[in-house]
Amino acid sequence: MVEGSIIAKTLYHDSIIIGAGASGLMAAHKYKDQDIALIESNPKIAMKLKISGGGKCNITNRSVEVSNFYGQRDFIQKILAQFDKKALLDFLKSEGVNPVLRHNRYYFCKESAQEIISIFQKSLKNIPLYLNQKVAEVTKKEQFVIRTQNQTYQCKNLIIATGGLSYPKIGASDIAFQIAEHFGHRVVTPKPALVGFTVQKEQFWFKELSGLSCQVSIRVGEKTFADNMLFTHKGISGPVVLNASLYWDKGEIEVDFVPSMRLAELEKCSKKKIPLPKRFLNTFLQKYPLSMLKSYRFAPAGNFGYSKAEVTRGGIATDEVDVEGMMSLKEPNLFFLGECLDVTGELGGYNFQWAFSSAQNLKLSKS
Repeated sequence: MVEGSIIAKTLYHDSIIIGAGASGLMAAHKYKDQDIALIESNPKIAMKLKISGGGKCNITNRSVEVSNFYGQRDFIQKILAQFDKKALLDFLKSEGVNPVLRHNRYYFCKESAQEIISIFQKSLKNIPLYLNQKVAEVTKKEQFVIRTQNQTYQCKNLIIATGGLSYPKIGASDIAFQIAEHFGHRVVTPKPALVGFTVQKEQFWFKELSGLSCQVSIRVGEKTFADNMLFTHKGISGPVVLNASLYWDKGEIEVDFVPSMRLAELEKCSKKKIPLPKRFLNTFLQKYPLSMLKSYRFAPAGNFGYSKAEVTRGGIATDEVDVEGMMSLKEPNLFFLGECLDVTGELGGYNFQWAFSSAQNLKLSKS
């Protein structure tokens, strides 16, 4: 990529992508032979890709279904059908990247996320890249005008791929929502998702178990997840809690602390044979009967917030976006990709799959 020099005059490109993350980079790759440019608020591209999954980036999942996403089902289905998990893995393989399957479910980069980032660094080496450019305002006369702190850009096609509000430490902002609302779009209230729960006074005993983890299942609404739960000084976290948070708004959730045992089996079992940490079991049984291990219900107080959230739930309403090409139904030649849309995946690579799939679904007219 060619980092653009900052000069006083307006810089023009046929198409401009705001956001050099997963969806923005894939969109630029798709249209690299056209007059397209990237604007990024960070000093480097792909900051979220680089740090995700412990630096190895959980790209996608062995099983990718519409049911793994929170959002409008028909919209999600049509986009995934155009560029599914196999298509993503085939794309990566064609570029020399062969993800490895972990726990028989999750696809990760073999060495590091840099493997994927390098694909885009190479393929987009001739694409203008404007770094450290925080967008302040977007307007439109005959064409779109984008203003940053020290530069003005102009384009025919504007593609918004700036993500949501999670990871504020790497520059997350609500600029996508500001732009969408400016052009008449409805934004579904954003909320932190894939995030730990804080607890109410009645569950403060959770905090006494900070650092302890156990395998549980959690039911929230019509969804049930089974995985590891971690007690923290703020409340509870771990994969099962993060997934549950995607579907929780308020009210109670139900935890089964011994999903491997039936209730009748549990009630006949000696305490020593119950597959739970002794510290947890002693604390729990001082407060509750044994049977409640199978159905402990409580209402979280809230969550850990955007600084700890993996993603943002909510965003630009998908019924105002053309599923056939990602263009706004409110403003011609304005497009939205990735996390800024009101589509959120569960934990396990689904959100990167969504980012890449939505980008591949982008359709720009030829200049």
